[in-house]
Amino acid sequence: MTAYAGFLRALNVGGTGRLPMAELRALCGEIGFTRVRTYIASGNVVFDSNSDEAGVKASLQTQLASRYGRPIGVVIRSGPDLETVIAANPFPAAPAERTLVTLLDGPPPANVLGTARGHGREEIAVIGRNMFIHYVDGIADSKLRLPGAVNGTARNLNTLRKLAQMVASERSGREGSDGL
Repeated sequence: MTAYAGFLRALNVGGTGRLPMAELRALCGEIGFTRVRTYIASGNVVFDSNSDEAGVKASLQTQLASRYGRPIGVVIRSGPDLETVIAANPFPAAPAERTLVTLLDGPPPANVLGTARGHGREEIAVIGRNMFIHYVDGIADSKLRLPGAVNGTARNLNTLRKLAQMVASERSGREGSDGL
């Protein structure tokens, strides 16, 4: 079993795509995921699965599309992947609530930073399949647009850290229950 964090795109933000977290937990259970938990009402879910990342993503996207009648973007990270994302933060002195990570399925286009529009004082770094953005002046007034990130989903570092803790507790709980 592998512990994963799933990030659903465009849910419960600005009143669009309402999906109660209880429904998300139930849906994940129906797929066969175990030890399912959600965190805040923005499409964050932690669970165990015997499938690989691609299989987990495909199962979740298929089930969501079937249930809600439209595609819902999903990004999956294993526990070790999530820890790597957090450790790679190129802005360690920046406030965690002002540092967002856009999680993508693969590396963004090579020119992603060149296509940025509305760039102000934001600091941006691309590391692997993740884009880190430190919103120096806060996100509320930012005009930054990154076309290469539209298929990803962003979370701030506080949320990613909490999900990493939840995934780690999934692993330690599983190890404890297996007698390891």
